[in-house]
Amino acid sequence: MKHCSPLTAHLSLLALLLASSAAHAARIGDLTDTSVTEQALRFFTFSDASLRMALIGCILLGLNCGLLGGFIVVRRMALVGDTLSHAVLPGIALGFLWNMTKDPVAILIGATLVGGLSMLTVNAITRSTRLKEDAAMGLVLSSFYAVGVCLIGMIQKLPTGNKSGIDKFLFGQAAALNGSDITLMAVTAVVTLLFVTLGYRGLLTLSFHRAFGETLGIPMNLLHHAMMLLTAFAVVTAMQAVGVVLVSAMLIIPPATACLITDRMHRVLLWSALIGMSTAALGAFFSFLGTNLPTGPFMVLAGAAIFTVAFLFSPQQGWLTRLWRQRSQRERIERENTLKAMYHLAERREFKEEGISLLELAELRREPLEVERSNADKLLRERFATLSDDGSMLHFTPTGWRKASAVVRNHRLWELYLTNVMHYGADHVHDDAEKIEHVLGEDIVRQLERRLDFPQLDPHGKTIPGVREVHGTEGRGHNAESTGYSR
Repeated sequence: MKHCSPLTAHLSLLALLLASSAAHAARIGDLTDTSVTEQALRFFTFSDASLRMALIGCILLGLNCGLLGGFIVVRRMALVGDTLSHAVLPGIALGFLWNMTKDPVAILIGATLVGGLSMLTVNAITRSTRLKEDAAMGLVLSSFYAVGVCLIGMIQKLPTGNKSGIDKFLFGQAAALNGSDITLMAVTAVVTLLFVTLGYRGLLTLSFHRAFGETLGIPMNLLHHAMMLLTAFAVVTAMQAVGVVLVSAMLIIPPATACLITDRMHRVLLWSALIGMSTAALGAFFSFLGTNLPTGPFMVLAGAAIFTVAFLFSPQQGWLTRLWRQRSQRERIERENTLKAMYHLAERREFKEEGISLLELAELRREPLEVERSNADKLLRERFATLSDDGSMLHFTPTGWRKASAVVRNHRLWELYLTNVMHYGADHVHDDAEKIEHVLGEDIVRQLERRLDFPQLDPHGKTIPGVREVHGTEGRGHNAESTGYSR
């Protein structure tokens, strides 16, 4: 038999020190004063048995909660996880009282039965009264949780109750996970993975089109209750690591973060599982770095940090990303409007004079000259235009000429579409075309051209730039390079 390691001795001492306080969550490190670097190196060597056990357990619960939480969040049932996490507490106490030991199987059975009873109670309240589901869940959550706290208080008054470890379900203690707990977590995670994989299409239908699934004969009620059963399993197996109060966060934060990253359900589940496992591992890591740092709260804080990053920087829904896109769009529209104004001035001269005066551009757009100088600088940075030596004249580059022609074409095609097809008055189409010209894609433009039989003139008799002007270097009836507009 191996001798106890210093880490084990320190954990035992820590357990004795915290036995009198149920609110003090344990950690998976030790009490020795070591540097953060040394602790980090110890973590990544995985040399401590208690660390390995806690880390495996945390990753399994992250996987389990992430997969099931994905369906819970998209079904807008986030409060169900919180209700189950609090309502199963009496079942945990009853499971312990069954044989006066913290037998994982007995606790799981007791918690599952009480969790099912809590959901049945919620259904009974909503069906027999005018109370909404959220009010019923709040009532059941608080009532069952109060019963559980009372039962745990009674257990701790028993001769060996204060050494039972049952109080760790309230606040979590990843360091207390043993082989039986890990086995139960692994079995639950495998069952959940198989259930999600084999029943994915049915669960997808349940989440978004339940009534349609019932018409197809898919057992929606069976799938719902099976998912609630597995959610109860996930809650119970996770409670010992993160506690009753925080376990719902492991069901909600990973899928909520995943929903900010993608909008495809299979990717939401994948991201949710990865984020759940990552937050669990990060929580174990940060808990291991210092002294008296609880694992469960650090798991939730790590998840909240990842959610914050996704909330700010997600490619599709990130707040800062959206602000950046909006700013980029405003700048693009301003550049395109400047190019369009340059095109109009060149058109007035029948494309015969070289260069566009900044002063004329400011007068046409009714803006101060300094504003137009700033707009000109933006065109120079994008290589849409060049500036004369004295800084008074703008000249199109080939790229700028094509871009200006494209914007004018979009504007005039849309005006013609509104007048010829939608029967708008020719004097009422300009404002709509001003908005749509910046968002029309090439495919839509080609459809408009075919629908209008490749028109040459807009409703006001002005020439619509053709394909050669937009995609090539030639203009309609003139060479843009020879006139100076591609300079």
